[in-house]
Amino acid sequence: MSRIVNVALGQLGPVQRSDTRERVVARLCEMMREAHALGAHLIVYPELALTTFFPRWYLEDEAEIDSFFEREMPNAATQPLFELSRQLGVGFYLGYAELAEEGGTRVRYNSSILVDRGGRIVGKYRKVHLPGHAEHEPWRRFQHLEKRYFTPGQRFGVTQAFGGTIGMAICNDRRWAETYRVMALQGAEMVLIGYNTPVHNAPAPQHDDLSLFHNQLSLQAGAYQNGCWVAGVAKGGLEEGVDSIGGSLLVAPSGEVVTRCLSKDDEVAIARCDLDFCAVYKRSTFNFDLHRRPEAYGLIVARKGETLAADGTPWRD
Repeated sequence: MSRIVNVALGQLGPVQRSDTRERVVARLCEMMREAHALGAHLIVYPELALTTFFPRWYLEDEAEIDSFFEREMPNAATQPLFELSRQLGVGFYLGYAELAEEGGTRVRYNSSILVDRGGRIVGKYRKVHLPGHAEHEPWRRFQHLEKRYFTPGQRFGVTQAFGGTIGMAICNDRRWAETYRVMALQGAEMVLIGYNTPVHNAPAPQHDDLSLFHNQLSLQAGAYQNGCWVAGVAKGGLEEGVDSIGGSLLVAPSGEVVTRCLSKDDEVAIARCDLDFCAVYKRSTFNFDLHRRPEAYGLIVARKGETLAADGTPWRD
């Protein structure tokens, strides 16, 4: 018997700095209702969905920075989304800025959660590949200060949910082959990815006209080479004067795009995903146990002084 998950892409249009959490959550709820009417079991929302993309500004006031972060989830502002999830039986992926307490120290993460059809949090992920820079660079039209505001996450994991094995990633993670491979080695059948991607790439403006192409290329390659479904969902449009791509889409294990959003506004698109279809690739072309040769790969130098084992995990002597 096939394992079917009807997945909705819950693309957001711009979220301005003046927009309250409550206003954004109301938009998310409206999209969840639309997704439910279309038969969705799961709706995927973007990265940092609850606020404007604040890393575009250089901020020094700690209280001002903290105002963009969530100290708990759910909280008063997001509770209606969880209640609606329980009421409708629609799960969701949600990206947000997380302020955590670890050993008495405050730590900021770019995070996402996976919520099941009963409104329960069943998985959390913290963004590993932080792009951008850490200090103010006045030559840019706008900043991209993720390295200033966030601590990198430590691992890619998977969650048993929606009848299968689900992985999560965020934005820049989608560009790195190891993101998908490490989760695929844990059996991932579907990877959910929210993103905020500006059209303009300040360090490499020659990439601007390729933004949508590179987005789709990354998602299709990750899906095909790992035999899994991949849902990539944007927050797009003109937000605080910065134009961001939309291009939300859902890719099958074959690498084929099965549905996409057509605008840069709030939009819902849905597709029927058969998790058993992953086996067509995981048991043939990309049968890792049969065809991979990790003994031939050796150690991969990840950064100066660090190494990864052949399966992408941190090397341990």
